[in-house]
Amino acid sequence: MDEVKVVVAHSERATLRVGDVFLKVDGDQARIDAEVEAMGLAPVPTPEVLWRTPPVLAIAPVPGRALGRLGEATTATPSAWAAAGAAVRKLHDAPLPARTGRAGRGVDELTAELDGECEWLVTNGVLPTDLVTRNRKVAQAALRPWTPAFTHGDLQIAHVFIAGDDEVTGIIDWSEAGRGDALYDLATLTLGHEDHLGDVVAGYGADVDLDVVRAWWSLRSLLGVRWLIDHGFDPSAPGCEVDVLRARMTG
Repeated sequence: MDEVKVVVAHSERATLRVGDVFLKVDGDQARIDAEVEAMGLAPVPTPEVLWRTPPVLAIAPVPGRALGRLGEATTATPSAWAAAGAAVRKLHDAPLPARTGRAGRGVDELTAELDGECEWLVTNGVLPTDLVTRNRKVAQAALRPWTPAFTHGDLQIAHVFIAGDDEVTGIIDWSEAGRGDALYDLATLTLGHEDHLGDVVAGYGADVDLDVVRAWWSLRSLLGVRWLIDHGFDPSAPGCEVDVLRARMTG
């Protein structure tokens, strides 16, 4: 029998690997629907859907290796990061999907959520007040009008696969995809790896407001700390969300 490996698991969903098949188990069928639809529309390499029997989606692995992981040093070359940027630009230039994705939340909704999370972080002593206050100020630049793009919505570096120095072989985990702010994707891709932002932007090939990308680093990290803690992850691990917030104190 093939060994069953838990790739990631928490109270909302789980991904298992059995031999050469990934099984995604999700009680929210809307997320699975969105993922399958987005993979069919995206003009970039995506995993092959093998079969689907709710609540399970079976997909084939993509070749290559992940661009990196949050909290770990990456061995990917500047060319690989630039190739990822070029693939993201191709996605952002594609025809818009009907659905609004994770990156498409409105300014009012985001502001209310952000202020609520900042209050919780301070009131419960999770993070120092000055750290939260500084990053809330930085995050403000992301709260502005934007032109909708076809966004991935959860473009962590672990979701982008590379072969050789500069071939993107697949982008995985599309459940948050839809219309959204393009700079949210660029910020998610470079979160914790800001030294590679220039490589990504070079491959992206368009003017990018770097202050907004940095604002999304702060905003995404502030919003993520409680969720990570509640789901058994450590946002204070080296190189992860709390370190991203600390970097803004001197940036």
